[in-house]
Amino acid sequence: MMRDDVRGELSLSEFAQSVNLSVWRLCHIFKSDVGMPPIRYLRLLRMERAKDLLESSFLSVKEIAFQVGLNDESHFVRDFKSTYGFSPAHYRAQFKNKGQEKEQQDSKEKQSKKARNQLARAAKQSLLPSLHLFIYLTSYLLDLMHLATGIAVGP
Repeated sequence: MMRDDVRGELSLSEFAQSVNLSVWRLCHIFKSDVGMPPIRYLRLLRMERAKDLLESSFLSVKEIAFQVGLNDESHFVRDFKSTYGFSPAHYRAQFKNKGQEKEQQDSKEKQSKKARNQLARAAKQSLLPSLHLFIYLTSYLLDLMHLATGIAVGP
């Protein structure tokens, strides 16, 4: 029920009543099974949902706070920062930068693979077997250097 409604429109007493328990008993059972009180678990669910929205949407921080059931933006920012170590805006900026860095790394890897394949094709078409071996080993060493240093080597 909590996962379905992170906005928390269902009160703790209504939640307890829905499973036919007292609030105290529900909290006791919940904490023993989950390892934390229901309110803390709900806060964690809210922060996870907020993180997902920061990564996948263009909603403002205030709109995300509202989406996860927190009407006070400063309270939301404080909770998010205590959970993830960054403010929501800083987290979003870091996430976008990591995505761009990954795209650049993928592009470099594709270029390296393309160059290696071209060298291998040239080596296979070569008339001299020793030249074939030399070109293939050079290609392999260039690839290793690229992986070890993160620097693009070759065309």
